[in-house]
Amino acid sequence: MTQEPTTPPREIRKVLVANRGEIAVRVLRGLADLGIRGAVVYSDADRRALPVLLADEAYRIGPAASNESYLRGDAIVELALEIGADAIHPGYGFLSENAGFVRRCDEAGVKFIGPGPEAMAAMGSKIESRRLMRAAGVPVVPGGEDPLADAEEAAAFADSVGYPVMIKASAGGGGKGMRLVREPEKLASAFRAATSEATSSFGDGSVYIEKYIEQPRHVEIQVLADEHGTVVSLGERECSLQRRHQKVVEEAPSPVVDSDLRRRMGEAAVRAAAAVGYTNAGTVEFLLAADGSFYFLEMNTRLQVEHPVTEMVTGLDLVAAQIAIARGEALGPEFHGVEPRGHAIELRLYAEDPYRGFVPSPGTIRLLRWPEGPGVRNDCGVYEGAEVPIHYDPMLGKLIVWGADRDQAIRRLRRAVGELRIEGIETAVPLYAALLADPDFLAGRLDIGMLDRKMEAGELAPAEVSELDDLPVIAAALEHVEAQARRSAEPVARRGARARWREAGLLEGVGRPGWR
Repeated sequence: MTQEPTTPPREIRKVLVANRGEIAVRVLRGLADLGIRGAVVYSDADRRALPVLLADEAYRIGPAASNESYLRGDAIVELALEIGADAIHPGYGFLSENAGFVRRCDEAGVKFIGPGPEAMAAMGSKIESRRLMRAAGVPVVPGGEDPLADAEEAAAFADSVGYPVMIKASAGGGGKGMRLVREPEKLASAFRAATSEATSSFGDGSVYIEKYIEQPRHVEIQVLADEHGTVVSLGERECSLQRRHQKVVEEAPSPVVDSDLRRRMGEAAVRAAAAVGYTNAGTVEFLLAADGSFYFLEMNTRLQVEHPVTEMVTGLDLVAAQIAIARGEALGPEFHGVEPRGHAIELRLYAEDPYRGFVPSPGTIRLLRWPEGPGVRNDCGVYEGAEVPIHYDPMLGKLIVWGADRDQAIRRLRRAVGELRIEGIETAVPLYAALLADPDFLAGRLDIGMLDRKMEAGELAPAEVSELDDLPVIAAALEHVEAQARRSAEPVARRGARARWREAGLLEGVGRPGWR
């Protein structure tokens, strides 16, 4: 039951962003819009990364390895106390779904911008969350609710629900510890592989089995929940275009979700969040079958990578909403009865080669030109000349477009992809250009295995690039080189101290009280 706020809002004047890359930039910008001071942590590999350059304060947290830097929960909480931060925003990944970290924040009196540890722990276990969802009347995929002891027990359970089945790790996500099994004779080896991968990835080798839904869509519902009992749905996102269980393209609304299905999925998502006493922003993910039935998959207890498409079709700022909820404010009327306006599509831009098995492509970005114009948004974490390190997820940023309908959004996305230039590293831009001409994508005929199937069949090969197509890039590169040469030839006395300090590597710490 919704309750009216009875205490004044918490004061949040400074937030420590415990993340990196494009999500750290997104949160810092949201804080700046609210007049809140933003601090950020950085590793040695990210000393000159964009979040460090944009933050009001920046603090070294450790060496490049994430377990010695961004995953140091105790050190991050201590830093928050030392610098007087009122709250910590975790972004996504790293510590964002670590219930132990949330407890450390609570014990230290630093507000964690996200759900409480109990809700996070409940939804962090796929097995426990399945039990809770069944009890709350949320449909779940037929399958087990207990970890499987061995391959023999797994085989007996698979026989009972019928093949094909999916073996899934109880902890974690991102496609780790998952194996699709279509024939009984392959189950034992798949069970061993899944448990081994789950152990190495999450430190927890427990797995369970679900009935595999053939060629489903992946549709998720964005929810917000305040600390006064109100939970709302902000509509769905279509996330079916995935490579190896990792999303690469998302859109809102889904091409196949009508108002009735949106209402029913939204109600199920609200029940799911309410069942665990959830607060702040979260996403309830469903598998949508061809017959319109849908099943709970998992809940991501954080801000999602793909949140911009929801923002584009609702006009709401989800980071601002997170801050308001963390302050103890009630959700306002603008969050109730939300319906999508227009259509938005997001492309994830990774430093990887899609035509060589999506192998990472670290290196220096020699040329970067983001697209602009009506309906185009760029959420990026890099700049021209930035170094893409080998130590982290290779996401560079996201390209998002909005149109009055899906057709206009696709046309704008074609224009934007045509304008985008990233040189010096490999990216998925050629793949996206091919996808935007694919008849199944254009018709909205999507499922979670579609991209992998088309890649294996060679149906999304990059278009041949003529010399004429390269001329704008060559011209831009020449102009850049000539400008650098002219700049280098200028008398030193005519150039500002800031430029000289930067060249000498002395800019760090100058005018930046938070640097150390």
